[in-house]
Amino acid sequence: MKRDGHIHSPYCPHGTSDTFKQYIEKAIANCFTDITFTEHAPLPSSFIDPTPEQDSGMNPEFLMSYLEDLQSLQQQYVRDIRIHIGLEVDYIQGFEQETREFLDTYGHYLNDSILSVHFLSWQNTFECIDYSPESFINFSKKVGSVEQVYHLYYDTVLQSIQADLGKYKPKRIGHPSLVHKFQLAHKVKIDDSARIREVLDCMKLEGYELDVNSAGLSKAHCQEPYPPLAFIDYSKSIGLPAVFGSDAHSASDLHQHYHVIFPK
Repeated sequence: MKRDGHIHSPYCPHGTSDTFKQYIEKAIANCFTDITFTEHAPLPSSFIDPTPEQDSGMNPEFLMSYLEDLQSLQQQYVRDIRIHIGLEVDYIQGFEQETREFLDTYGHYLNDSILSVHFLSWQNTFECIDYSPESFINFSKKVGSVEQVYHLYYDTVLQSIQADLGKYKPKRIGHPSLVHKFQLAHKVKIDDSARIREVLDCMKLEGYELDVNSAGLSKAHCQEPYPPLAFIDYSKSIGLPAVFGSDAHSASDLHQHYHVIFPK
């Protein structure tokens, strides 16, 4: 089985207009047997997106169209490739009940989803940690240091793993070192090895999968996957199930760096 389990779509408000078929046809051409579309789920209605464009999640008005399009494409390509229907669901501290209600409503449409942390809570406000180097550095000053942001991030990822989000809670944890995205911009060297292992150990203990996310290799201020290669090896050593994810927001990014993660 050759699988890409983290793919976005034309429904992504901060992505591209590349069609589902462009992604699917490329996956077939590259001999992938399984792909999962994991569009950013609509954010909780009472949550205020802190990004300037407020485009972190899908418009809820389009959710059923997204699901119906994928159901149709599953049938259209049934002989060529297995297409899984998913969402990338945000874990947002304090919004667990709304997230659970959303999953209770729509979870039966999904068969392969991801739970990710993009937003960190600090003194009754939220910050999107992967928006820009400038916003990350400014947030680190508010929190006290880059190291404190790292700890806050890993604490929140651990909360996401342990949160009760109902029977449709995603079983895969997305890019669990996303806090590294701007590490070459802030230039503060943090040894977070113990925290990453703690997260991976918790995922294994609680029965989750790891999103082995190659997108960080294409980010100018990161230059490594999420998590770094050494921790992908660690995940194998503890028997943590791992699924490659290109986190593609365009067809051109589909399967990016696959052979770095899985060398021939």
